[in-house]
Amino acid sequence: MKVTFLGTGTSQGIPVITCNCAVCQSSDHKNKRLRVSVLVEMGDKTIVIDSGPDFRYQMLRANVKDLDAILYTHEHKDHVAGLDDIRPFNYLLKKNIDIYATTRVQDALKREFSYIFAETHYPGLPQIDLHTITDEPFEIGKTTVIPLKIMHYKLPILGFRIHDFTYITDAKTISEETIAKVKGTKILVINALQHEEHISHFTLKEAIDFAQKIGAEMTYLTHISHNLGLHEEVEKELPKNIKLAYDGLSIFSE
Repeated sequence: MKVTFLGTGTSQGIPVITCNCAVCQSSDHKNKRLRVSVLVEMGDKTIVIDSGPDFRYQMLRANVKDLDAILYTHEHKDHVAGLDDIRPFNYLLKKNIDIYATTRVQDALKREFSYIFAETHYPGLPQIDLHTITDEPFEIGKTTVIPLKIMHYKLPILGFRIHDFTYITDAKTISEETIAKVKGTKILVINALQHEEHISHFTLKEAIDFAQKIGAEMTYLTHISHNLGLHEEVEKELPKNIKLAYDGLSIFSE
């Protein structure tokens, strides 16, 4: 299984509009972060987790030629806004795209993209097949996906475990029940917004503490804001088995 980080930034991305901080002005490509998303390529399926507002460019930049499914963690705009841009996959591959989401997220998609679900189907609209997920494992092709219940402040959202790879973003509180489902994973991805306390996201310290509790062979931090600091400087301070993810990074898992 190959995992590519399509975006590792927070909702504003980096650089932030109008910002003159060192991170936003940096020429290092590792400090340029699109909205958070990952591409998961398995033997029989190609999956994206979240399609934010940068989805079109992320597909072009990663040279993605096939897409089978999108998994949604939650309905916030930085995670769903790019859904309309699946249309080239529909047209060129002549297939619908499977969408996996909770009923609440589906309701949000129906509000945001009402034309997709209208009774009158305008030519060229995105073609999707909706699949309802809960906190129970489900199958995509030959692969079992384990949803992970996470709290994003007061909003219940989902992370996902696929084999020995676990992806969690926008977490602030994670229950012991969910931690038990994560333990044993070899590669962990977890959000680390900034150093300062935040109401709905892990700080860097909280992310490190969680990673050490899980004990994965390697942890990658994502959903990073410009407030965290320069990539090269922050990474020097991290434990050896914890790294900052960056856009375009590819990793491999069983």
